[in-house]
Formats: sequence, structure tokens, C-alpha cells
Amino acid sequence: MTASSGVGVERPSHTRTQHAVRLLVLLDRTGEDVTDGDPPVAVKAVRSEVRLQAMDFWMRNPDYLADELISQVEEGKLSDSYLQVAHRLLEDPEPDLHYYPMPRWFYGAYEAIDDAMALLETYRLATFRRSGEPGTKSHRNQLFLTSAGADAVAELAGDPVLGWYTHQAELVALVAGDTVGSKLKERQYEQATYAGTELGLDIAPIAEHVRKRLDGHILPAAETSGGGM
Repeated sequence: MTASSGVGVERPSHTRTQHAVRLLVLLDRTGEDVTDGDPPVAVKAVRSEVRLQAMDFWMRNPDYLADELISQVEEGKLSDSYLQVAHRLLEDPEPDLHYYPMPRWFYGAYEAIDDAMALLETYRLATFRRSGEPGTKSHRNQLFLTSAGADAVAELAGDPVLGWYTHQAELVALVAGDTVGSKLKERQYEQATYAGTELGLDIAPIAEHVRKRLDGHILPAAETSGGGM
């Protein structure tokens, strides 16, 4: 039984290193260009921790990522070839091995990133900047990838095992686009299981729901799918 089946499966907690690797590849694959006011070591930036948290949720929950791909195919934003990608996200063992649920809090899926970012900063792979007063609308965490971090991601991409992270982050970048974090959270809240999770509890899988959605489509042949996995 796979974890994404969602039937009584206990998942081990992810490690700080796994969390740090996910954040690193997301900074690389989804970051925007830096500006003059950014740290001089920075080469890419994610301007909002809310956006990073939303994207990390898709990294950690391949069934929700598959659901988003199906929605974008149905809306005409992606080609039918991504239905095959969605199918693989559900059925391949590799994404399932990286399934780590996130708890739901007041603003959706959230897990503190301080420890993971501290690890990245220790190795000078990334850095972040806080602005505004905590608890106010002006408070914002901006996260930055360094050139050393970009080099590290390039090495990961070529690794037969760890390259999974970069492939998955590319899919996340595809569905997230340049949408701001609050809008990404709104899209995730449209899924009833996500929205209905009690505060503090892990957001449950939706793999069976996604399989039923796929049953309503004719999957393109695997060898001709375009998809980026």
C-alpha cells in the first residue's frame, strides 16, 4: 500500500536536510530575478514565504500536485500530455517516497522554515531577509538563492537519485507560475479535503479523488507525453 492511498499509512517525519533541499530547489526553479536592493550574494529571490510554503506543499504532496495539473489541462493551460504526468505522480513509487504531509493552520499548510534555512545559510547556499513587524501586514520574509546554491542545484539535477527534487520543483514552478502566495493558497483551499482539515492536523491525501478525475480522461501514450518528470 502506498502512502498516497491515504489509508492508515504512517509516514516518518522528514529531516531538516530534506526540508532544506526542497527549499533550495524551489528557490532555484521558482525564484525571480534579483534587484539592486537585494543581498549582493543573491542570484534569485522568492519574495514571499507564503508563496514558498504553498509551493512546498505541492512538493510534499504529489496527489495535490497531480490534481492541479489535471485542473490546468481541463482549463486549457497545459497540454493533454500532462495527464500522463499526473498519473505518474500517483502511481510511480518515487514521488510517493517523498510524500510528507503538512499541518493546516490559519492560513493553510504551514511548517516553520527557520531550521532548514539556517542549514542553507550555514553552507552559504541561501539567505533570507525579514522586514516589517511580525504579526502585521507589513511583515514579510524574502528568501534568496546564492550562486553557490545555484551550483548545488545544478549538481543535484544530474544525480540519479536526488535529481527527483529538481524535476518535481519544475512541475511546481509550472503550476505556480508567477502567482502570488495568497492566490496559490486560495487555489489550494478550493480542494475540500484541504479546507476541511482541522487546525493543527496534517492535511489528508486526495489520491483516490484524483484517480477518479483521471478516469474521466483518456491518457495519452506514455512514450509521447511531454511532461517534465
